[in-house]
Amino acid sequence: MTGGVDLFVFAAYLVAVIALGLSLARRSGTARGFMVAGGALPGWAVGLSIFGTFLSSNTFIGVPGQAFGGNWNAFAFSLSLPVAAFLAARWWIPFYRRGGAVSAYQHLEARFGRWARTYAVACYLLTQFARVGSILFGVALAMNALTGWPVAWIILSTGVVVTIYTLIGGIEAVIWTDVIQSVVLTVGALVVVGLLVVDAPGGLGGLVETAGAAGKFSLGSFAFDFTTSTFWVVLLYGLFINFNNFGIDQSYVQRYHAANSDRAASRSVWLAAGLYLPVSAVFFFIGTGLFVVFQGQPEVAGVAADQAFPHYISTRLPAGAAGLLIAALFAAAMSSIDTSLNSSATVFLSDIYRTWLRPEAGPDGVEAEDLRVLRRATVGVGVLGTGAALLMIGAGSVLDLWWTWSGVFAGGLLGLFALDRLAPRAGRAAAQSAVAVGVLVIVWMTVSPRLAGGPEMLRNALHSYMITVIGTLTIFGVGLLLSLRRRSGAASASGSANGAGGDRGRLR
Repeated sequence: MTGGVDLFVFAAYLVAVIALGLSLARRSGTARGFMVAGGALPGWAVGLSIFGTFLSSNTFIGVPGQAFGGNWNAFAFSLSLPVAAFLAARWWIPFYRRGGAVSAYQHLEARFGRWARTYAVACYLLTQFARVGSILFGVALAMNALTGWPVAWIILSTGVVVTIYTLIGGIEAVIWTDVIQSVVLTVGALVVVGLLVVDAPGGLGGLVETAGAAGKFSLGSFAFDFTTSTFWVVLLYGLFINFNNFGIDQSYVQRYHAANSDRAASRSVWLAAGLYLPVSAVFFFIGTGLFVVFQGQPEVAGVAADQAFPHYISTRLPAGAAGLLIAALFAAAMSSIDTSLNSSATVFLSDIYRTWLRPEAGPDGVEAEDLRVLRRATVGVGVLGTGAALLMIGAGSVLDLWWTWSGVFAGGLLGLFALDRLAPRAGRAAAQSAVAVGVLVIVWMTVSPRLAGGPEMLRNALHSYMITVIGTLTIFGVGLLLSLRRRSGAASASGSANGAGGDRGRLR
């Protein structure tokens, strides 16, 4: 359990961060200010904010937990980031900024109809509920290990604090506090690496030798086996999830609009990807170092993988340092959660309230009404996300849990966007049929392994990470085939009509 010095540092740090966030909330007095800060923020700040979104408690707790309990297999996810950043900078950012709509899903209505926009919004909101829940759950595990406070109590209190903070701050406060959290967490992680090297028998050389002999640096099997978490499964999952993140996630699209130019927005994604790749390796190294340092110590024999890092912070770090590090973790979770709350509220206003509940308000709405809706929606998402976190109590790995949930919801959304951007001839009917088939496939892949009894051949044997990949490819593939078939049928009908006309001409 942390001492008085650590608790004082924790409280002081939180007060300072919250005060900074509130002092930067001046642009949240309008709906556009609440959502995109007037499009006036520098690219480097937006990039650090995107980086901070990745560097949530899921990374802080889940990544070292993965490396401590297993190996570096999950690092393959990070290797996909540069590809996603390249596509975002060259393709998605110009598309969204040229269109001007704050919502990432508005254009789907013009292309496929209102059903497509509504479906995309449903997938996005479900993803955010899962994200908020997993982050709250992850930070609660860490705080529980450090303070002994009950996990459920930590989840509830954190959810309330973050929801209230987001109501006041708006996107500008979110971005600037993300900047600070990103710097503090990165520096804190590097300090921990140094301490682990000092604690490890034989220093850095001994740590690397011991971990290497135990296979802790392995990226997993390179066999083309998609039933287990091989390197290729994680890499494919990372590619599809990061295409989703950088290309169609409302949290990122809002940041693109918040940047002060197209160039600044493009730089932001490169900065985020360029930072996360090495920093995620640092967190994997922390997990590996924990494995070496804790070897042969009976007091950590029963510690779960996700609690190894919090246990090290609370028992090995000097007074004050532990408080600062856990405060940074808590604040980073706040920054990640308030991003989800802000973007989800924006989606509710743009894609649900203005579209279904109050279409007569027009695309710009009424300022006071829009702000009221944004704030009420923020509270609603906070409540649902907190509820999701409570349901996760007793689950396994935080990282595995988040990846599975997000993969289920993201698969359908990414498939529809791929059909929109890569199959220009696909119409409404083709898209509807493709999504229907894709959803059935996703549901089957998710549910069938959990069903008792029944023929084995009817169960999904693929790893759960493949749900996103197969779901996306199914929707895109079915939609593309139907659009090509329609085109071929139309061409045949046109040819038959021309042939009949020629025959009639000859008969005359």
